[in-house]
Amino acid sequence: MIKANYPVDKLGAIQTPFYYYDLNVLRATLDEINQHKGSFKVHYAMKANVNTQVLATIKNAGLGADCVSGGEVQAALDAGIPASEVVFAGVGKADWEINLGLDNDIFCFNVESVPELEVIDGLAAAKGKKARVALRINPNVSANTHHYITTGLNENKFGINLSELDKVTDMVKTLANVELVGIHFHIGSQITDMTPFQDLCVKVNEIQEHFESRGVALMHINVGGGLGINYEHPNHFPVPDFAAYFKIFREHLTLRPGQTLHFELGRAVVAQCGSLISKVLYVKEGTSKKFAILDAGFTELIRPALYQAYHRIENLSSDKAEETYDVVGPICESSDTFAKDYVMNATKRGDIIALRSAGAYGEIMASQYNLRKLPKAYTSDELLIK
Repeated sequence: MIKANYPVDKLGAIQTPFYYYDLNVLRATLDEINQHKGSFKVHYAMKANVNTQVLATIKNAGLGADCVSGGEVQAALDAGIPASEVVFAGVGKADWEINLGLDNDIFCFNVESVPELEVIDGLAAAKGKKARVALRINPNVSANTHHYITTGLNENKFGINLSELDKVTDMVKTLANVELVGIHFHIGSQITDMTPFQDLCVKVNEIQEHFESRGVALMHINVGGGLGINYEHPNHFPVPDFAAYFKIFREHLTLRPGQTLHFELGRAVVAQCGSLISKVLYVKEGTSKKFAILDAGFTELIRPALYQAYHRIENLSSDKAEETYDVVGPICESSDTFAKDYVMNATKRGDIIALRSAGAYGEIMASQYNLRKLPKAYTSDELLIK
């Protein structure tokens, strides 16, 4: 990327750190989704990013919303996403959050435990309503990804294990204010090998047959999300391979007549459109290495500290020969490190740095630790950085 224009203060100094969203990349991504999804339903996973302009662009493309909190449900509704396109998951839904969903007649609650079913039934009864629910089932399929973002195994806190399925299904039949309309799965995140998705299809087919053997008909199947992106080469691969992704389910999952297949994509939708733009405060000479100390830290982008995640780092100000740095932030924690032994163009104080592929789980996870200000955000409709 090269500098075109940046936000500046009254003295003309560039104001960093900030998030930058290339809405042209986002629109191209949404076009690819709509081109290849066919009759499938896609709900955008709100937890990835709820920047107002990003969300408006997603809504305009016709995607629904996958929410994991009452705040996300409200944000989806405020963005104009129809309640009929809102699904609500989450292992710990509070009463007020469930009531919000009931009051707005959202499409479905993805239910993760027996106690949750009982609470939803009771709250719906108090309102004289019937809640549509899908059972979130752990298919015990490994996503082969980081253990923090693997969610479909028996030992995870999420969902209902296969061994409990008959008991839970029988219980649902006794609840007057709950209607079982589907089943829900989500095996993990940042999955770049399509094999786990194919394994998921096999499991879903088996589970469908089991439900049918017990006389239970399902209106919809929700296979969650999890499609990964290319963090190493965001310029060469700005849009994930949605054609291959949807093809896996089209070829390996057997839908019944009238059934709808739902997806919950987050990272794959927004990650590549976003960058965290930062400034070099100091270049510190260590005993055996150099440190590029940025004005952004894990308060702005926590993924490297939390998941040991990789983000491509680009010096937008330099075309000098490459050197090796530890790229770190200003936070008073040793874990505030973006990359160690990272090779990039020679760097000096004042250079502008881009941490790429930060559109998902970046701005939304920012904190005010050390009493830092939350980062501002701009889009390509306001600034031109390319």
